[in-house]
Amino acid sequence: MSPTSDSFDLHPHRPERVAVEVPDTALDPELRARLHGCTVAIIGCGGLGSNVAEMLVRSGVGRLTLVDFDTVDEGNLNRQFFFRDQIGMPKVIALAENLQRIRSDVRLDLVQDRVTPENLVGLVRGACAIVEAVDEAGVKAMIVNTCLAELPDIPLVTASGLAGYGSTNAIVTERMADGLYVVGDLTSDVRDGHPLFASRVMAAAAAQAHAVVRVLLGYREP
Repeated sequence: MSPTSDSFDLHPHRPERVAVEVPDTALDPELRARLHGCTVAIIGCGGLGSNVAEMLVRSGVGRLTLVDFDTVDEGNLNRQFFFRDQIGMPKVIALAENLQRIRSDVRLDLVQDRVTPENLVGLVRGACAIVEAVDEAGVKAMIVNTCLAELPDIPLVTASGLAGYGSTNAIVTERMADGLYVVGDLTSDVRDGHPLFASRVMAAAAAQAHAVVRVLLGYREP
C-alpha cells in the first residue's frame, strides 16, 4: 500500500519549527518616506522598462514618468509586464493600469511619444533618476549623450547586453562615470542573433531597478 500524506512523514528528520520574528524592513518609515518623495523617469516601457516600473512601484517610489510610443502586441507577452487582454493598448496606458493594481497611490505621468533630442530634456527634467530602457542603439546613445551633457546632476541607469541564454551571473552593474550606471554583460546583443529570454531580461531589469533604489537612498556605488 502506498503511503498517503496523512501517514507518511516526508521530512522525518526536520527539527521542530521555532517561531522567529522577521523584521519588516519594507515598512521602515524613513526609507519609505524617502522613496515615496522621489520621481523616476523611465524611457521605454518594454522588456526592461515595464519590469523596472513594476519593481520600483513595489519598492515604494512615489512617482513615475513613463515614456513609450508603442502598443502592446502578442510578441511582448513572453517578457514584458502586460497581459493578453491588453494587446493593442498603448504601452504607457496598459502599464499604468497594471501598476495601479499594485499601488493605487502611485503618481504616474504618461507620455505616448517617441523620445527625441528635442523633447528628451523636457520629458525627464525634475526626475530624481532616469532609466534608459529602449531597444534601438542609436536612441540609447542619444539618451546617454544628451543626459550627460544637459542633465549631469540626474543619475542615469542604462542597459547593455542582456540577450541570449548566457549566465545571469555575467550581468553586472557598473558606474561608468559620475551619475552614469550601466547594467548588463556589455556584449550580448539581439542584433547578433541572440534571442530574448524573460529570465535574463528580468534579471537585468531587477539590476536596473535596484541601482535606482540605491541611488535614491544616497549610495553612489552600485
